[in-house]
Amino acid sequence: MKIRKVIKTGNSLCLTIPSKYISDFDIKEGDIAQIKVNKAKASVTYIFTGHPRQLSLIDKSKTK
Repeated sequence: MKIRKVIKTGNSLCLTIPSKYISDFDIKEGDIAQIKVNKAKASVTYIFTGHPRQLSLIDKSKTK
């Protein structure tokens, strides 16, 4: 079991992710995480769903 300390960042509280898990799961800034909360067990689970990337739908070469 890994222990993490809750820290304040801006007006929010957060937990950091150890770098080993970031590289193991290829987590990138901007990735989407689904949150599942189980109040009865006092647990929070984050599920990282991949690397969404926005693509422009406008062909800029045709707008000139």
